[in-house]
Amino acid sequence: MSTNLGSSNWNYPTSIWFGPGRVGDLANAARDLGMEHPLLVTDRGLVGLQPELQASEALRAAGLPFFTFSDFEGNPTGADVMTGVEVFRQGSHDGVIALGGGSALDVGKAIALMSGQQLQLWDLEDVGDWWTRADPDGIAPIVAVPTTAGTGSEVGRCSVVVNQAQKRKVVIFHPAMLPGRVIADPGLTIGLPPGLTAAVGMDALSHNLEALCAPGFHPMADGIAVEGICLIARSLVRAVRDGTDLEARADLLVAATMGATAFQKGLGAMHALSHPIGAHLGSHHGLTNAVVMPYVLSFNREAVTDRLAEVAQLLGKGRDFESFFAWVLELRRELGIPNTLEPLGFLPEHAAELAPEALKDPTASTNPVELTEMNLEGLYQSALSGTY
Repeated sequence: MSTNLGSSNWNYPTSIWFGPGRVGDLANAARDLGMEHPLLVTDRGLVGLQPELQASEALRAAGLPFFTFSDFEGNPTGADVMTGVEVFRQGSHDGVIALGGGSALDVGKAIALMSGQQLQLWDLEDVGDWWTRADPDGIAPIVAVPTTAGTGSEVGRCSVVVNQAQKRKVVIFHPAMLPGRVIADPGLTIGLPPGLTAAVGMDALSHNLEALCAPGFHPMADGIAVEGICLIARSLVRAVRDGTDLEARADLLVAATMGATAFQKGLGAMHALSHPIGAHLGSHHGLTNAVVMPYVLSFNREAVTDRLAEVAQLLGKGRDFESFFAWVLELRRELGIPNTLEPLGFLPEHAAELAPEALKDPTASTNPVELTEMNLEGLYQSALSGTY
């Protein structure tokens, strides 16, 4: 079945305006949420490129004044967020338009969250009911405009931010961080280079895959995750080979959104392993997930065999876990994903050093096999040596 590329509006899990050219509706989306002077938060590398230029032109054409903030890292830090909060306050902005990849979306959402708070960013870590500490009236409205197809942060209620003092990635959470409008325009992803297309696509796969394998009864999340995997299987290699394939780009953009919707059920060891590596070594999150993926699948095999056998059959790859596993390995090979952590700067001593942090990561608790420091250290060692 081909993807219908006509424009449409969806209302799950938030209001999503989908279709090529929908960036032209950006000012309407902002005004729908009461914005008259938004802060445009975008990746530094996007400034002056087509997605940013199209968004800026759409705002100017509609007479909506804005200011652009892009002073943050690829793995954004707490200091980056608070710099943006200061810009927001000094400019008397009344909302955030977050445009870009996962970093820009996470920073934009965190700025909106903190714009009217008196507490510290780390006071809103995703621990228990800490989110209730926030003043809900101090959270600015958010429009999210993804330009990559990986994190799905446009439909997420959290941001991942590096706490530099602790050298760890922290999940900041509040229900009101879910953007009120999403502009899902696949045309904005056309310029994404092949390597980055592969990395973010594998990130979306890891979200859908780990959500599906997470324990617990959540048939809606499972169904969304399975369809997300199927869309990625259909279109990721196509988009890497031909970046102008708009149908493939649309599939991947939706699959990323689906992954972030599904993982409210939970994630697992791929993310638990990946977050400390990103915090310490600055590696790309999606690429790191792609590297550790088969090692985690092998580790979880007994708990996920039946589920992944069903997915393998849906993909037309076979009828057992081994068929699905072989498909993952072949997909990584076709995309040029490194087979081990060594190219990411991971050293043997990192295994013991990062295992305790991986265990503390909130994603560790929903892995289908119970995680310990010992088996996480073993997973790191396996992913470094190439032993499945």
